[in-house]
Amino acid sequence: MKVLMVGATGKYASLVLPELKQRGATVRALVRNESKIAAAHQQGADETAIGDLGNLESLRTAAADVDGVFHINPAFAPNEAELGVAMVEAAKASGVRKFVFSGAIHPSISKMSNHAAKRPVEEALYESGMTFIVLQPTLFMQTLDNSWNEVLAHCCFSLPYSKQAKASYVNYRDVAEVVAIALTEEKLDYGTFELCASGMVNRVELAAMMSEAIGHTIEAGESSFDEWAQAAHIPAGSSREEGMKKMYADYNQYGFPGGNALVLRAILEREPRTLQQYIQELVERKVA
Repeated sequence: MKVLMVGATGKYASLVLPELKQRGATVRALVRNESKIAAAHQQGADETAIGDLGNLESLRTAAADVDGVFHINPAFAPNEAELGVAMVEAAKASGVRKFVFSGAIHPSISKMSNHAAKRPVEEALYESGMTFIVLQPTLFMQTLDNSWNEVLAHCCFSLPYSKQAKASYVNYRDVAEVVAIALTEEKLDYGTFELCASGMVNRVELAAMMSEAIGHTIEAGESSFDEWAQAAHIPAGSSREEGMKKMYADYNQYGFPGGNALVLRAILEREPRTLQQYIQELVERKVA
């Protein structure tokens, strides 16, 4: 199985590459320019192809002679949906047999652009004639990394929405394992799967988990979006800032529901990784 992989050098999708290699796949990493080639090979890619999700011809060339494609959208890009659809069209035109799309849970939530933009990609896949597997993971546990240094420095875990809002999570390492299963086996063919760890937690409960793992009290805080965006270096006026502001406003009102682990448990044939385990990994990583 030769796979064209989007996101091989990315923060989250890079976790897919070792899972594919472990299952004997040959991985061709799609990179934007020559400066990314070395990083892709360091991650374990066998080949690289320079391509731009906005350039259909470059994607067709990159997808030539591969059996499968793994795609993840660049979240909050102003043309995110179009970029995903272009990858589907290129794969189909190049004769790709199987396409795995890592999207998002609840793509029907139209108020959040990073969710709604996944829906046209799913539609294109369903109409493509390729064997498809659509994965709909919930909020990644790996997003906790973004706040971890602040948590350790100030003993406070703060985000720009209500600390009482409950959210569901999944470890992207579990998602990566599902991606590899989907591409190298047939049991997930033509399926659409929500991927969650068990249950929902609010930030107060998360801070309590952090307190227990670290050994001293971590408070749950709330910040304004503008303060948070400035500290997180989100470019003012960007599509990312606009999209994240709408996303956190939705979280503030409704939380981020999910947390039914039945599907992920069935696919992995084990319990999904938990938030407690991930937080412990963060603590041990910092100590190391």
